[in-house]
Amino acid sequence: MSFFDAAIQFLQDGGFFMAPIGLMCIVGFVIALERWWFLRQVQQQNQQALESIRHALQSGDIKAISQQARQSDAAVLTMLDNGIQRMQGAHRRDDIEYAMEEVVLEVSMRLQKRTPMLGTLANIATLLGLLGTIMGLITAFAAVASADPAQKASLLSSSISVAMNTTALGLMTAIPLVFLHSLLQSRTASIIDAMEMVGMKLLNSLSQQQGWQDVQKA
Repeated sequence: MSFFDAAIQFLQDGGFFMAPIGLMCIVGFVIALERWWFLRQVQQQNQQALESIRHALQSGDIKAISQQARQSDAAVLTMLDNGIQRMQGAHRRDDIEYAMEEVVLEVSMRLQKRTPMLGTLANIATLLGLLGTIMGLITAFAAVASADPAQKASLLSSSISVAMNTTALGLMTAIPLVFLHSLLQSRTASIIDAMEMVGMKLLNSLSQQQGWQDVQKA
């Protein structure tokens, strides 16, 4: 029997609950793929934007940063430009930080969108697997109760084997989804941390260059 035939037989033997578990698997991997692609694009845009403003960031050239922000959709440039715009009327360093933090929070919501669903789908798949096994065992014991005593042992063992298929599929679905959930969360956190670090670099550069009192008037 080939691997494909064995997989088909495995799914058929599992019964009704194999279908919803399979659906959880497909939906979860589609979400993971879409989130990975989105995070990859955001990270690449931010990296390219940082390369274009590296010297301006070090020298505190807010005009060059604002000009670059108008030419790019990179989240990190949007954050810096929001802080620069707030400098026009801000009286404290905290006001600038809050302006940039506002953009970071907005970006964070977009980055984390749908990612928590992976953990939920993993839990649902595990629970459906357990439920399918329990229902299968109930059916198996009911069938054994009215079977020939000589066949009870073999019938029970084969029925339990089939019933455990749902638990196996549930775990095979949940484990990768939990791993992908953790991986996406880690990448999201790294993007947010990088943005916050860049914002702090701009503030420190301006403070060291002119002193905070002069930065307020920039």
